[in-house]
Amino acid sequence: MNKLRFDSPKIRRALPAAALAALCVAYVSMQGAPALMAAVTTRELPVYNVATEEKVISISFDAAWGRANTEEILNILDRYDVKTTFFLVGFWAEKHPDLVQELIARGHEIGNHSATHPHMAQLSKAQIREELRRCSDLVASITGKPTTLFRPPYGEYNDDVVRVSREEGYACVQWSVDSLDWKNLGTQHMIRQCTKDISPGDIVLFHNDSKYILEALPQILEYYTQAGYKIIPVSQLLLEGETWIDHAGKQHLCTPTPQPAASAAPDA
Repeated sequence: MNKLRFDSPKIRRALPAAALAALCVAYVSMQGAPALMAAVTTRELPVYNVATEEKVISISFDAAWGRANTEEILNILDRYDVKTTFFLVGFWAEKHPDLVQELIARGHEIGNHSATHPHMAQLSKAQIREELRRCSDLVASITGKPTTLFRPPYGEYNDDVVRVSREEGYACVQWSVDSLDWKNLGTQHMIRQCTKDISPGDIVLFHNDSKYILEALPQILEYYTQAGYKIIPVSQLLLEGETWIDHAGKQHLCTPTPQPAASAAPDA
């Protein structure tokens, strides 16, 4: 959806405050809530979660360093018939091509987590593109398919990171529920983090090499199952069609503007 930039210096100079406010009201009344969000913010945001009434969520794993737990994670996911998304760093995929193939063989999807796990917000646009390209090429050389989902390392991004990834054909994705598993605070801490405030459309973050993942994951999946949630890969959770992202990173479908009913033709 195109954004009307009400913060443009030209518009601010040309219009007094009252006129600018009237313009905002008129624009929003014509375009609806998505236009309001486009008008009041110009910051580019990834998708943190999605607006849905269905009891669906996604869980995701970032893989950058070790591999020790990965096979058993896959076994646990199989036991619960869960398909999910693994965001891989390029050097991890290059080092463990057998696991990359196993992820695909077990029905999971692979997202791009950069080639070298840098602080992406510190890179130039050309460097951002190169990080995306190199990781995708590595994954494609193993699986035959390029990546279409991107998660910035460390969860760090700026407008350039989000814009460039979208220009390259990616859905830029974060998370709304953080297991904090990398802090190694124990099994029960992970379970509380992942179950205390779960809602439809959430994306949960794990790491494949965290210390307590094998103990916590079955209990977390059991909780989701008992609560009636269906767990699907991130690409299936994302909304299709024309969407907008609110100030908190929630993805919404654009609501079509109601059209007036056609009047009946006059009798001859």
